[in-house]
Amino acid sequence: MTKLSVNINKVALIRNSRGGNLPNLVQVAMDCEEFGAQGITVHPRPDQRHIRYDDVPALKAVVKTEFNIEGNPTPDFMSLVIENKPHQATLVPDSPGQLTSDHGWDTIKDAAFLREIVGELKSAGIRVSLFVDAEERFVEGAKAVGADRVEFYTGEFSQDFSKNKEKAVEPHHRCAILASQIGIGVNAGHDLNLENLCFYKEHVTGLLEVSIGHALISDALYFGLSNTIQMYLRQLR
Repeated sequence: MTKLSVNINKVALIRNSRGGNLPNLVQVAMDCEEFGAQGITVHPRPDQRHIRYDDVPALKAVVKTEFNIEGNPTPDFMSLVIENKPHQATLVPDSPGQLTSDHGWDTIKDAAFLREIVGELKSAGIRVSLFVDAEERFVEGAKAVGADRVEFYTGEFSQDFSKNKEKAVEPHHRCAILASQIGIGVNAGHDLNLENLCFYKEHVTGLLEVSIGHALISDALYFGLSNTIQMYLRQLR
């Protein structure tokens, strides 16, 4: 079964909008696990507009499933990750002021940089996933620099899903087969939701994990967090 990792950035965004500690981020992470999530994802950005750097040690202390920290591998980010040793680090090439991640690494052009960063994280005992667009050359490049997994950027798939879902998923299907052949794991994330998740999972061979935040937290406003997590898990079964 594909694992569901809940991205709790939007919970932190709500907390930060009023200061204080409501909602309690640590409690929400523990509740997500209690309700069935198989992982917790955070994406600290330099402006700390949602997850703050000082949230990470507190979450590391309580997360019992899989802890995934994603972000741009700046020196501060690398120090944070290595000090807290999550199960997985997902490296994303977003700029400091970027609203949300909207593209993956060029694992060929950035090969020298990525090889060094990936090696540093793996030496610390951390599994490394590279955020990439669903193109064969980027999957092959991720394998070449030593990454354990790729995370397919699914924003374009989600945008095109209602127009032609078979065409939208085809590059992901093709790249997942290649990933299996060359021995690199496949994760996915960005704009996956209750409408497109089951279809995506059925067409992407060997999908190990999805990271979902914005849609899941938005759905929880209507359905409740516990029920929403179960609804997403059913899409993955």
